[in-house]
Amino acid sequence: MGLKIDWVSKHFGAIAAVDAVALEIPEGQMVGIIGRSGAGKSTLLRMINRLLDPTRGRIRFKETEITSLRGRGLLEWRTRCAMIFQQFNLVKRLDVFTNVLIGRLSYHQTLPSLLKWFSRQERAMAISALERVEILDQALQRVDTLSGGQQQRVAIARALVQQPEVILADEPIASLDLRSATMVMDTLQRINREDGITVIASLHNLATARAYCDRIIGMAEGKVIFDGAPSLLTPEMVCAIYGLEEAREELGEVVACSPPKASMRPVLNSVPAVS
Repeated sequence: MGLKIDWVSKHFGAIAAVDAVALEIPEGQMVGIIGRSGAGKSTLLRMINRLLDPTRGRIRFKETEITSLRGRGLLEWRTRCAMIFQQFNLVKRLDVFTNVLIGRLSYHQTLPSLLKWFSRQERAMAISALERVEILDQALQRVDTLSGGQQQRVAIARALVQQPEVILADEPIASLDLRSATMVMDTLQRINREDGITVIASLHNLATARAYCDRIIGMAEGKVIFDGAPSLLTPEMVCAIYGLEEAREELGEVVACSPPKASMRPVLNSVPAVS
């Protein structure tokens, strides 16, 4: 078993951003988490990476109890579980190559890292990662000279040199044009297929989730209300996830929304691992 989320909740005061979520995600899946803004998608990802602590519940990965990690153990988990953000989180004044090497910082003591004393092997890893995301020719450019789509691919390359077992992508294409978004999603899917790395991406766009993901998790008001294969996602369920107006935009058709029947909800964790 890969990742197991046991009835996790996150409260901000009286507001339940994530409400009693229970999921099992086998290794090697590409999972899309969909829902409206404020549905709890980003909060859930940040708890998995431990950027936020759950109010209740437990998160495990293989034999590691994630929710109890502190200090070095937590740093090691964040290396194994790489995070890609909507706003890239790159060091804008540094070149592309150095930004990718930053993904190796957790493998170093502080002083050598600050002095950029990265090994020849690590530099080769960075070159290989940049080749994979098709941006090696920009390796010596400052990051702030690149387009948004290029910066996001640099962020993916940085994640790759961490040698992660899980990649979490928090709205990775929200600020990108269609061409750039396609390149980023193609890259994430290729990494998932070729390396067997579990990819969990929060995505607002339903068509993108359907096109790229083996499994879709739909959230509304902090709860998981759909968990299954893209083919099982009916118009009625899309309504329940997005609401009437957004559902019409996502589906590109006129639909009448009504609360989904219990029988319409696929059984949790019904999608098998990708071989």
